[in-house]
Amino acid sequence: GQAGASPAPPHCSDLLLCQLLWMPKRTGNGYWKRKIELFVNMCLRAEIRLANPLPPPQLTAGAFVSTVSIEDIRDVRPGHKTEGMEKYAKDVPEHRCFSIIFKDQRKNLDLIASSEDDANHWISGLKKIIAKNNSMSQRQKLQQYPLHFKTDKNKDNKMSFKELKSFLREVNIQMDDSYAKQIFQQCDKSKTETLEDEEIETFYKMLTERAEIDEIFAKYSSAEGIMSRDNLLRFLREKQQEEGAVPESALSLIERYEPNETGGLAIMTKDGFLMYLLSAEGNIFNSSHSKVYQDMTQPLSHYLVSSSHNTYLMEDQITGPSSTEAYIRALTKGCRCVELDCWDGPNSEPVIYHGYTLTSKILFSDAIKAIKNYAFKTSPYPVIISLENHCSLEQQKMMAQHMKTILGDMLLVMPVDGNISDFPSPEQLKGKILVKGKKLNSLEDTIGMNGNSSMEAEDVSDEDEAAEIEDESVKKEVEQKRTCVHCAVGRARVEERPNLLLPCLQSAKLKLAKELSDIVIYCKSVHFQGFDNTTSPRPFYEMSSFTESKAQKLVQESGTSFIHHNIRHLSRVYPAGWRTDSSNYNPVDLWNVGCQIIALNFQTPGPEMDIYQGRFQDNGFSGYVLKPHFLRDKQSKFNPKSITEGIISGQQLPKVNKSKNSIVDPRVTVEVHGVQRDNGKKQTKVIENNGFNPKWDEEFGFDIDVPELALVRFVVEDFDVSTKNDFIGQYTIPFTCLKQGYRHIHLLTKNGDPYPSAMLFVHINILDNN
Repeated sequence: GQAGASPAPPHCSDLLLCQLLWMPKRTGNGYWKRKIELFVNMCLRAEIRLANPLPPPQLTAGAFVSTVSIEDIRDVRPGHKTEGMEKYAKDVPEHRCFSIIFKDQRKNLDLIASSEDDANHWISGLKKIIAKNNSMSQRQKLQQYPLHFKTDKNKDNKMSFKELKSFLREVNIQMDDSYAKQIFQQCDKSKTETLEDEEIETFYKMLTERAEIDEIFAKYSSAEGIMSRDNLLRFLREKQQEEGAVPESALSLIERYEPNETGGLAIMTKDGFLMYLLSAEGNIFNSSHSKVYQDMTQPLSHYLVSSSHNTYLMEDQITGPSSTEAYIRALTKGCRCVELDCWDGPNSEPVIYHGYTLTSKILFSDAIKAIKNYAFKTSPYPVIISLENHCSLEQQKMMAQHMKTILGDMLLVMPVDGNISDFPSPEQLKGKILVKGKKLNSLEDTIGMNGNSSMEAEDVSDEDEAAEIEDESVKKEVEQKRTCVHCAVGRARVEERPNLLLPCLQSAKLKLAKELSDIVIYCKSVHFQGFDNTTSPRPFYEMSSFTESKAQKLVQESGTSFIHHNIRHLSRVYPAGWRTDSSNYNPVDLWNVGCQIIALNFQTPGPEMDIYQGRFQDNGFSGYVLKPHFLRDKQSKFNPKSITEGIISGQQLPKVNKSKNSIVDPRVTVEVHGVQRDNGKKQTKVIENNGFNPKWDEEFGFDIDVPELALVRFVVEDFDVSTKNDFIGQYTIPFTCLKQGYRHIHLLTKNGDPYPSAMLFVHINILDNN
C-alpha cells in the first residue's frame, strides 16, 4: 500500500515519491514492509531514503535510517534478476518486482511494489534520473554540488557562519577563522549574518575559482576576456596537439560548451573554456578509443581477453559466498571469460563452488542463466565459459543439456564456416558463447562424426585447480578424495609425503561424457608439454592453463618462445594457490609476452585490478584489445617515446578516512607499468590541509621504449607521517590512449567507480624518441 502524503518539498520543482514497498525476507517466509522515498531536487540531485523494515501487518513506517545518493546506483533491474529475488520472491509476479543495484560491494536492494504500475513508475523514474545524471557534464555536476543540503543544517534556506565552517571541513578545505570570516562578510551583501540565494552562489564561485585555467585562457583571449574561434583553433593545435583541428571543429566546441549568450558570435568565454576542459574532449582519455576502433577480424589468439578467476566467488577462496550476482558483475565490467567449477549436486543437478572448501554452492543452471542474460549487455563480442569439471558422467550430460537448452543458438557447437585451420575472429564470433574444457577427440573428428553417438565416454586427465590451494583443511579434503596410483605407499598422506601431491594430482583421470566433449570447439584444455617444435606443431585449438608462478618462470626462461606460442595458441593464467584471500597478481608481464586470458579475482579491488580495468577500457570497453604488431608478427618492431607529465592541480579530493579528524594532505604518484625497463614511479610534494583545490605545478619525465605495452597510473593518497597513507583515488590509462595538452583526469574509487567531481588537472607532452 502507499503511504500518506508527505510534507511539501522545499521547492516547487522538487519531486518527492514516497511509498511503502515490500522486501523479501532472507529467513523464513513472507515479506518486510519498508518505507522508501525517492527525493529529487530542482537540480536533479537525487537520493533514496530508506526507513527501518517493518514486519507485516504493520502499516506505519519506521524512521529513515539510511540515505543513498543516485550517484551510488549502478542499475535498476526489473523482475527476478537478482539471486535474492530468485530465492525469496519466486511466488511474487515478476512485473511487481525490481532491484536496485549499487556500486562497490554493497548488497542489492530487492523491492516488491503493490502493483505493476507502481513498479514501472519506480523503474522508469530511476532509470531516467540515472541516465540524466550520467549525461551531465562535469561542470554541471560541479555547479550543483550539494551546498544547500550539506550546509543548511537547520533547513531555513540560509547559511550561518557556523554552517559555512562546517561546509569547509566537509569539502576538505581548511581556512583560519579570520579568512573564512572575511569571505563570509564579502558575500553577505544583505548584512544579515547569513548567506542566502545569490550570496551562497557568490560564495560557491569564490571557492570554485580555477586560477590555473584562467591563466591559460588569458594567453589565448583578448583583453575583453573573449577567445575567438581562430584563437581557440590555435590553442587546439599548439597546446592540445589535436590532429586535424580545423575551424569547423573549433566552432563545434563553442556551440557545445559556451553557456553564455554571445549574440551569434563565434566566441568562447572563460565559462565555456572551462566547460570544454571538463568535458569528454578535455579528458586525458582519447574519446575515439571509447568505441571499438581496432581491427576485430583477426584470429582470436591475437587479442587480450578480459578474464575472471573463480567468477562465482564474491569474497575469499575458502569460506566466502558463491553467487550468480558475481557473474553479472564480472560480465557488466566487460569480462569475456568466466570460470565455472562444477561438482555433483543433489537431485542430479550439478553445482558450482570452490571444491574442497566451505564456499557456498550455486546451481550450474542458475549460473548459465545469468551468463545468458548478461553475456552481451556490455559487449557484443564472444564470451568463453571456462569449465573445471569434476562431475560424474550423468551430471556432465546434465551440464551439456543445460547449456544447449538455456543458451540455445548463442552456444557455439560447430566450427564457424567449417574453419578448422585457425581461430575465427571476434567479429565472426559476435553474440556467441564458447566452451573451454576437456575434449575426447580432435576438432576434425567432431566434424567427421557429425553427432554420431557410437563413441563411448573416455578417460581424460583431470585439471584440478582447487586442489592447489595452500590451506591445511583443503589438503586434507584432497587427500581423502585422491589415491596415488603411482606410489608404493598407496594412499599418499599429504602430511608425510607433501612432494607427492602435485604429481599424483596431475596423473588423476576423469571420465568425460561425449555430450560435454562435443560442445568444446575452439578451446580444448590440455596439459602444457612444452612449446611446439616446427616438425610437429600442436593443433591451434589446444590451450593450456598456467599458475602465475609457472607462467612467470616461462616468461623469464623462454620469453621469446612464449610470445611465438601465443601468436597461434591461447594461454590462460590463474592466481597461485596461496592466494586464499582472493588477492591478485600483476598481469603486465604476462600481457607483455602475449598471454591472452589473464584471469584475475574481479571481486578484489587494488592496484592489479586498477591496471586490468585500465587496459580494458581501451577499444570501447569491449573486453578485447588487439595485441601490438610485434606480439602478432615475429618480424615487427616498436617505436620508443618519451613523455612529460605536468601535475598542475586537483579538485574536490574526498576525505576517505572519516575517522581522522584532519583535512586531506594530498600527494600524487605517477607510475608507468610496462616492460621491465619502462617501469617507473615519481611523486609530487605533499600539499597540506587542502583536498578542495590543491596546486602542485610539478613536472615529470619518463622515457618509454615500448609504448604499446605501457600503462600510466595516477594515484592520489592522503599523506600521513605516522600511519599508512589513505588511498583517495586513481586512474589508469594505456599509453596509447593518452591525449596531449591540458587535460582533466576523473578519478576512480578503490572499487573502480567514478567519483562525481574528484579530479586532477594535468599537462601531457609526448615526443617521438626517433
